[in-house]
Amino acid sequence: HMGLIYVNPEGPNANPDPLAAARYIRQTFKRMAMNDEETVALIAGGHTFGKAHGASPDDQVGPEPEGASIEEQGFGWTNARGTGMASDAVTSALEGAWTNNPVQWDNNFLENLHNHEWELITGPGGKSQYQPVDAASVATVPDAHDPSKAHAPMMLTTDLSLRMDPDYAPIARRFLENPGDFEDAFARAWFKLTHRDMGPRARYLGPLVPEEALLWQDPVPAVDHELVGAAEIADLKARVLASGLSVSQLVATAWASAATFRGTDKRGGANGARVRLAPQKDWEVNDPAELAGALQALEQVRADFNGSQSGGVRISLADLIVLAGCAGVEQAARDAGREVEVPFAPGRTDATEEWTDAESFAVLEPTADGFRNYLQGGRDEPAEELLVERACLLTLTAPEMTALVGGMRALGANAGGSQHGVLTDRPGALTNDFFVNLLDMSTEWQAGGGSEDVFEGRDRETGDVKWTGTRVDLVFGSNSELRALAEVYGSDDGQDDFVRDFVAAWGKVMNLDRFDLA
Repeated sequence: HMGLIYVNPEGPNANPDPLAAARYIRQTFKRMAMNDEETVALIAGGHTFGKAHGASPDDQVGPEPEGASIEEQGFGWTNARGTGMASDAVTSALEGAWTNNPVQWDNNFLENLHNHEWELITGPGGKSQYQPVDAASVATVPDAHDPSKAHAPMMLTTDLSLRMDPDYAPIARRFLENPGDFEDAFARAWFKLTHRDMGPRARYLGPLVPEEALLWQDPVPAVDHELVGAAEIADLKARVLASGLSVSQLVATAWASAATFRGTDKRGGANGARVRLAPQKDWEVNDPAELAGALQALEQVRADFNGSQSGGVRISLADLIVLAGCAGVEQAARDAGREVEVPFAPGRTDATEEWTDAESFAVLEPTADGFRNYLQGGRDEPAEELLVERACLLTLTAPEMTALVGGMRALGANAGGSQHGVLTDRPGALTNDFFVNLLDMSTEWQAGGGSEDVFEGRDRETGDVKWTGTRVDLVFGSNSELRALAEVYGSDDGQDDFVRDFVAAWGKVMNLDRFDLA
């Protein structure tokens, strides 16, 4: 039902039913996080300008640029009718303009929509569209190319949805009667539509940046305290390690907070500590009960630390969650005989429930996270492909993805406490054991565990089960490119390279949403 833009303007499957079309409009605009008011504003405002082009059926229009012959050099959609332009133009094959002055912002779309009764016709392009019942007497739309001609306004099936749908109709009527409300609603919805993939306000540039923070921008408060320095960071790490939380809990909590980031639209990430708010705190992948206990312990560490400071130094929970993960990784490296310092940059703040759009954040819930060996039931795609997809969202390279998976397995950070892929007898220590044991040729991997996604690693001589793993784990021995990386990290001298690369990749994920550091 894609049609020209968003939904088929003729209606579902070209069925000119405005009420049926409304259902698809609502579904499609909801995917863009637009509510009913924003949807009405965008359609009515967008159709205040311009016209549709359908001088004739589109059978005279050539193939799209990628399908056109090589000599067309990427132009495509060549129109054989007349000049192919102006009054001969064919794009959607729908024809006409909605308003009396299609180059000026006004309320005329809504006026025409409500002040005429509309009848279904087949336009010159052969498509279903609507004209006023008294079309001959309301030729109020100037021709786009010939000043001696005028036309009646037209409406599409999807336009009439705004008048006929029981939820859209009162909004459209209110906008008709209150042009100022319509103008403001369109301005806000258009700004949202064209800026949503830019991420938080910290990324905006120039003198036209609005001062008002908007809910869909996922705003976080400004820092209102002095940030922790080296001495306070060392103190906090000691407090965290003495809190009773395990390395795996510290790492899992930090990952749950930071790994929501999406490089596609720059949403998610650790800033704001929204992992403590709905809906993230209740996501299955985050082990809600385990997460709640870890957050409670970290809240206590934060309260004790902030209460002990005589000056203006404070730490947010968002910062502490990340710092606790850093402390966990450093302790894990220490347990493996390596001293490392995981980079940490304070400056995150804690978002409020009031400024968190729970419905909008719900779409960030991972249905698969190979880094935590998590796969929600009902997914048909191979788990290893979903891992690569998640890595792409996190803007990770193949080596970064490889190091992180191996490290997360060694640290025991699987969702649900699963032991799949924990190929080590030293869980919690940052070792390269995952790679060493995955590539051990004395182990034979076989399907097992009652699932096509779970495998058993058996001793080739005794047949005893040594390990279990998933498709995500085994792909690092199966795929030639990933195996090459695994062999680097799993070699006798690969431990230092592995720890170095894991720490770097970990720091990258923790700071993906820190646009203020760029």
